[in-house]
Amino acid sequence: MRIALDAMGGDFAPDEILNGALESIPHLDKDDTLILVGPAELIESKLSAKNLSKFADAIKIVNATEVIGMDESPIDAIRKKRDSSISVMTKLAADGQADGVISAGNTGACVAACQMRMRNIEGVNRPGIAVVFPTFEGPVTMCDVGANIACKPINFYQYAVMSCLYSKNLLGIANPRVGIMSIGEEDAKGNETVKKARELIKSDPKINFIGNIEGRDIFKGKCDVAICDGFVGNVVLKLTEGLVDGLFKLIKHEIMQESWFLAWKFKPIVMRMYRKYDYNEYGGALLMGVNGTCVICHGSSKSRTIKNAITACRKFHNLGINGQIKEYLAASAIRGADE
Repeated sequence: MRIALDAMGGDFAPDEILNGALESIPHLDKDDTLILVGPAELIESKLSAKNLSKFADAIKIVNATEVIGMDESPIDAIRKKRDSSISVMTKLAADGQADGVISAGNTGACVAACQMRMRNIEGVNRPGIAVVFPTFEGPVTMCDVGANIACKPINFYQYAVMSCLYSKNLLGIANPRVGIMSIGEEDAKGNETVKKARELIKSDPKINFIGNIEGRDIFKGKCDVAICDGFVGNVVLKLTEGLVDGLFKLIKHEIMQESWFLAWKFKPIVMRMYRKYDYNEYGGALLMGVNGTCVICHGSSKSRTIKNAITACRKFHNLGINGQIKEYLAASAIRGADE
């Protein structure tokens, strides 16, 4: 598999991105190739001090002279910076020179570039970012968490379809329970878009739809798939990250206040729990609905995150979910313009 990696994306680029790429190489197949996209001279200088002779066949560098900042307008940046690492990376995929792309850079720019260069899967109106929340009751897939903040009812329906296939293939859940995020469980709750989306999803008999869910239901085991627009999903995602981090800091503080010996005894348990909720362990989130495989990483990704993202990208690609999405939507009786 050929994986194009945005070497300039993220808060700690390029060093942590390159380190993550190198750490992943021993875990790749002999036919896999990592394509590092960014300023060639800079990347070569960063790599020159490392002993890469045994990894030479696994690495390729593609020059990109521009970088899109995290605070830049996605559409404007893609149009103006045609030689940015994100633009070049997605063009490689569009031209059939890469099978997957990974970026920890500007999420909006990455989504826009994938849509403009790689295009959407036939039948998909807008792509969505899917993440998996590990809960005590089992994993919950949420889509969208940031690709599309102004969803239409048809987008919600397509997110439900794609997330179900994701849940079945990646998590092994045979008949995922699908809920739509709202402000109450009753059918009358929610804005007009959510209400119309609920009727669309409910009209597909192949989807195990359970109706409205509330934010607290995600961690109570009520559903396997939670559907929402990118605005709500991103708020939930960031709130969860902050809450998990805060809770573990509080637990650590309270245990150490009690006893150093108790802290030493509990350390392996706390670390094991933390790893289950640490986004670095999962690498990144899949951008579903585009032709090809795109993994979007957290802006603060370190080398471990990137290494795991590369592993995740290979897994997503090998599952062949895109073909299943196209086939499902082609056979579905539910149609709708993006209105």
